[in-house]
Amino acid sequence: MGKRSGVPHRENDGRYRTFVELERVVGSFPNAIWHSAAGAKQVTVWCSNDYLGMGQDPAVLTAMHETIASAGAGAGGTRNISGTNRHHVELEAELAGLHDKEVALIFTSGWISNLASLGTLGKLLPGCAIFSDALNHNSMIEGIRRSGAERFIFAHNDLVDLERLLQSVDCDRSKIIAFENVYSMAGDIAPIATICDLADRYEALTYLDEVHAVDMYGATGGGVAQREGVGDRITLIEGTLAKAFGVMGGYIAGPELLIDVIRSFADSFIFTTSLCLHLAAGAPAATRHLKADPTLRERQQADAARVKTLLRASGFTLSATESHLVPVLIGDAHHCRRLSNFLLERHAIYVQPINYPTVPVGQERLRITPTPAHDEADIQALVEAMVDARAALSAIARAA
Repeated sequence: MGKRSGVPHRENDGRYRTFVELERVVGSFPNAIWHSAAGAKQVTVWCSNDYLGMGQDPAVLTAMHETIASAGAGAGGTRNISGTNRHHVELEAELAGLHDKEVALIFTSGWISNLASLGTLGKLLPGCAIFSDALNHNSMIEGIRRSGAERFIFAHNDLVDLERLLQSVDCDRSKIIAFENVYSMAGDIAPIATICDLADRYEALTYLDEVHAVDMYGATGGGVAQREGVGDRITLIEGTLAKAFGVMGGYIAGPELLIDVIRSFADSFIFTTSLCLHLAAGAPAATRHLKADPTLRERQQADAARVKTLLRASGFTLSATESHLVPVLIGDAHHCRRLSNFLLERHAIYVQPINYPTVPVGQERLRITPTPAHDEADIQALVEAMVDARAALSAIARAA
C-alpha cells in the first residue's frame, strides 16, 4: 500500500507505532496486566508518566468517587455554557497557590494548554516575537506556529544563542521566551534563573512548561522554578494534571490580566467542553497530599538515582539527565524496538521504545521512569533484564 499511495511504510524504518494493551489494577502499581494474543500476563511497567502512583492513591480515588456520586460524570458544557463547576474553581485556586501566582486556568490537557496559551498570546501581543528552545514539546511548537508570531529557535539550553537572537529583534517589540524545565526525552533541566536574567535585560515575558516537574520538585511540589527560588520571575507557568497528579488535564498560572486574555480569546478553550468533574476533584487531592508529605518525591528521586547508577555500571549509555527521568540511548529504531519486545516477552518488563519523530533519527532510546513503588527487587530485575536483552540481541546479530 505504501508504494502505491506514495505514503512511506513506517515498518521499514522502525517508526511504525504499536500499542501494548495494559490493564491497570488498583493496588498493584507499578504492575499491570498485559493483554496479547498469547493471553493475559502480569508485567512491571517502567515507562509510566504516573510518576508517583497518584493515579491509585486512596485520597485521589475517594475524591473522584465522591464527586461522581454527587455530581455525575461530565461537566455539562463549555466553561461559559453551564460548564463552570465549583470543582473547577477550587482546582484553579489550588493551582494558583501551588505556583504562588494570581490566578490559574485549567484545560482538558497539557497539550491544549500550550496550544491555547502560546497561540493566543503570540497572536494578540503587538509585533510579538517568540523565542523557543530547540527541544520544546510539540504542543509548544504547534501553539507558536498557530499564533502567526515570528519564531526564533535557539539551540537547546544555549544562552549565548538565545541572547544573540534577542539582540536581533527591535527592542520595542513584544517578546516571549518559551522553554521547559525538565526536558522529557533527555531528562536535563533548563538554566531558569539565567534565562530570567536575559528576559529582564531584553524586556521579554517568560513562559515555562513545568509538566514533568509539577508535584515532583520544590518544597511543596511547585516544580523546578520553586526549587530554584525563581518562580516569581516566571510570567506564566504551564503544567499538566496527567503526570505526577495522576489524573488528566492541563493548566496555566500567572498574572490575572494575561490569564484573562487567554480565557477570553483562546478558541481551544472557549469551544471545548470543560474538564470532567471527577478529574477536577482528583487533582487537588493529589497535590494536597504531596504538599503535606514529600516522602513519595524523595523515594522517587532515590529510585531514579539507583537505576542510573546501576545501568551506567552495567555499560549502558544514558543521556546527561539531571532529573527523575532515565533515558537509555540506543541509537537505532529497529534495535530499540527489539530491545523493548525482548524485555516484555522474556522478562515481563514494559519499557516503550522512543523513536522519531519524538526524538531525532539516530537518537532512539528507552526512557525509563522509576517510581517510589518500584522496590530494590524490581530495580535489580530491570538491570539484569537489560543486560540479558543486550547480550541476547548481540548474539542474534552476530549469528545473522
